Amino acid sequence: MGDRILVVGTYDTKDDELTYLAGVIRAQGGTALTMDVSILGDPKAPTDWSKHQVIEAGGSTIAEAIAAEDENFAMQAMARGAAALSARLHREGVFDGVIVLGGSMGTDLALDLCAALPLGVPKYVVSTVSFSPMLPPERLAPDIQMILWAGGLYGLNSVCKSSLSQAAGAVLGAARAVEPPRRDRPLIGMTGFGKTVLRYMVVLKPELEKRGFEVAVFHATGMGGRAFESLAAEGAFACVMDFAPQEVGNHLFGSAISAGPDRMTNAGRRGLPQMVAPGCYDLVDVVGWHAPPERFRDSPSHAHNRLLSSYVQSAEERRMMAREMAAKLAGATGKTSLFLPKRGCNEWDREGAPLADAEGLAAFCEEIRKTCPPNVELIELDCHINDEGFAAAVLELFDRWLAEGVVRRN
Repeated sequence: MGDRILVVGTYDTKDDELTYLAGVIRAQGGTALTMDVSILGDPKAPTDWSKHQVIEAGGSTIAEAIAAEDENFAMQAMARGAAALSARLHREGVFDGVIVLGGSMGTDLALDLCAALPLGVPKYVVSTVSFSPMLPPERLAPDIQMILWAGGLYGLNSVCKSSLSQAAGAVLGAARAVEPPRRDRPLIGMTGFGKTVLRYMVVLKPELEKRGFEVAVFHATGMGGRAFESLAAEGAFACVMDFAPQEVGNHLFGSAISAGPDRMTNAGRRGLPQMVAPGCYDLVDVVGWHAPPERFRDSPSHAHNRLLSSYVQSAEERRMMAREMAAKLAGATGKTSLFLPKRGCNEWDREGAPLADAEGLAAFCEEIRKTCPPNVELIELDCHINDEGFAAAVLELFDRWLAEGVVRRN
């Protein structure tokens, strides 16, 4: 817990607003530290970290940015510096939370800065484009918080002060209250969905906890996958159980509900032991209030709620999904096993269920057998993913890995 808040923005054009933010933080008993990410102008008073220090942390200079005569080039250079410098300052224990103010340019920078900080560091962005479709999911830090900077593009007024003061209080309160992830037990990262469609976690979580592990289950609907991949990239998991890789298919088939192109790759790059299963592989989730993608217009579907609808892949699309999964797992450098439940991979595709497709399931299984890379152990199971046999097979392999030292308690 702490009360030191890094306040970031272009002080040459938004000095009054940034100074107001810092003043609210200080009035609430917090400490405001200031970072200038301007290019052309200068703040009214010196900041704790100047624009020169920021851009140089990313390997460039203000002179180079100005000489380029390209505001996009200049702000990307500044964004690299802001991300690098902020990450270093946080590692050194200099600040406890960050708040960034900006329009579209400042928000572009803010996304890089927030993504460079670990999960658990309060990250607030006050932006004129908050919640905009311009912001791709893969650029959002998994625990980023945003508030619309309403009515504040040019100067202070009572409308924008409402947004600014809320954000200042929120980031300070978060920094004081946050309980960062503990590392007192080894952590298992698992992906899943609600119990109506996938149920293995109900059995696995308490069993793994009995073995002395902490289990975090990530909801694989875009941002959940981003958080999962972020922690995998840090090497935070003792073992990965990626049993709901549907986001891979979402990205492959162009859904807006994406966890980004690096989904199902970061655990492998870090050499983490990972178990994988194709939970909900056959469904593509799309935004429920959007028109369905052309390729899925005539496909069977399930309207989960007003936000989310799932469309069933064809046999050929399932083969594409199998090849995509295999290609991603081929890059894994740690112990990797792929479970293949041959009787189905979500509750709606059981025999006799509304979305059952025996031909499509057979096509997927066949393609997995053909494309499974040599570094991956393929374990075929004569059961459904929601059957007790699946969870039992996972625990059997986990106990073996534990005994062999593949999964470590420290």
